[in-house]
Amino acid sequence: MHSSIQRHERSASRRMLLAGTAALLAPLPVFAETATKEKVMAALPKLKDFARQIVDKKQVPGLSIAVVYRDEVVLLDAAGVRDVNKPEPVDVDTVFQLASVSKPLASTVVAALVSDGTVSWDSRIRDIDPGFALHDELASSAVTVRDLFAHRSGLSGTVGNDIEEIGVPQGEILQRLRLAKPGYSFRSGYAYSNFGLTEGAVAAARISGKSWEEACEEKLYKPLGMTSSSSRYRDFVNQSNRAALHVPIDGVWAAFTRRDADAQAPAGGANSNARDLAQWMRLQLANGQYDGRQLIKKEAIDPSHVPASVRGVDPKTGNPSFYGLGWNVDYREHGVEWSHAGAFSAGARTLVHLIPGEHLGIAVLANAFPTGVPEGIAYTFFDLVFTGKPTRDWVAFGNEIFAAGYKASMKQSLAYLKPPASPAPALPPSAYLGDYRNDYVGDAKVSESGGALYLHLGPAGRRFPLTRFNRDLFVYVPYAETPQQRAGVTFLIGPDGRASEVTIENLNDDGLGRLPRVGAK
Repeated sequence: MHSSIQRHERSASRRMLLAGTAALLAPLPVFAETATKEKVMAALPKLKDFARQIVDKKQVPGLSIAVVYRDEVVLLDAAGVRDVNKPEPVDVDTVFQLASVSKPLASTVVAALVSDGTVSWDSRIRDIDPGFALHDELASSAVTVRDLFAHRSGLSGTVGNDIEEIGVPQGEILQRLRLAKPGYSFRSGYAYSNFGLTEGAVAAARISGKSWEEACEEKLYKPLGMTSSSSRYRDFVNQSNRAALHVPIDGVWAAFTRRDADAQAPAGGANSNARDLAQWMRLQLANGQYDGRQLIKKEAIDPSHVPASVRGVDPKTGNPSFYGLGWNVDYREHGVEWSHAGAFSAGARTLVHLIPGEHLGIAVLANAFPTGVPEGIAYTFFDLVFTGKPTRDWVAFGNEIFAAGYKASMKQSLAYLKPPASPAPALPPSAYLGDYRNDYVGDAKVSESGGALYLHLGPAGRRFPLTRFNRDLFVYVPYAETPQQRAGVTFLIGPDGRASEVTIENLNDDGLGRLPRVGAK
């Protein structure tokens, strides 16, 4: 798997979103087969059998698949259960949370706004959302919608994700992005930024006089008859036919997690089903046409499919991979490919993969994490179409890579599972109690109850137990869905024998997790 995906996978373990499809394909052959109606139709029964085998082996609790070929929906299929605690089966109308597959949907909505003349891909954010800023003044004055959708604004890949976790709302997160020093020079690099793309989308909708959720409905969901699709978490919860999220507990899928991604709705908050996504794939493969009508002008949607950033280079083949505007863009044996994957470590995995030169596309939705099943299904399907049989066990290969990435992401957490043989004693609780604050994280508080210390974070003051690890280093469990994951909380003790600041490890990826003590000591 591509090294860039491994980097994103490390982030995904902290409920972030997986960046794009894994580069699982083998080195390119000199000659490539082409798709025909006969080949596609012959592959579909095998694909359905393969999907059922995956569910029977309990590699995921449930999944749903849509396949489009030459503007025709040739397959809608589903297998498994929505929730392991209930008997209801997944069907093609079951709504899944899409995670980062929301990004190419968001790109489509903005393309529709561009088509209307409401906004341009090159509209400066300063002109359409004057209150937004980045840390660097040059970037603030020049950054455009295109820059934010191409992940080349200078924002690091993690900024904003961490404070979303503690309940900071969207508007506040977007305002606090200005506090983060750039991870690279403006337009000179690539870092997959959920909240950078969110700002680009929200600003484009706002200038049209609509909320993001309203723009999605008006410009995409309603015109395509995507009646089960939405960009609001409450709409997902209100669906009676919806897939629960699943994570492994002692090797068994468990459904107990939730993921409200409204704060980053354009980047990860959409929800849909196979039936609806098939219509969207038709629109994409027809370059903005739908049922014979040009819903989005070609000149507005085309830029989303053109490389705007280099997202990585395959270390084995040397082949570069690109990012367009909300899409991964790759050049392989069948020509250009557009794709995007999504993941919630709370329990979702999704994928859309299109080969426009072959007028062929597939979407795979699964209700479990971590798993390489969506990629495995898609690449197996393409093998069935182009070569008549799988060239390898793609699901096993994908799962191996996901497992390796997940293990790497858990390395620091595992170090906290075993305390030092002779830990230094902690100071009295009074040394740590009090209020702490910085402009990025906001307010934090350390309290005591029943002889135990607690860390309070976020606008709601969510309480986390602190466990002493070594002297002034404590650990806590930030995420309910991964109770084995731990983060460090380190206090800096001042000359008066009391903590003068606290550093919260999982909020400090961008150096913004150090909070000085405030108020009376």
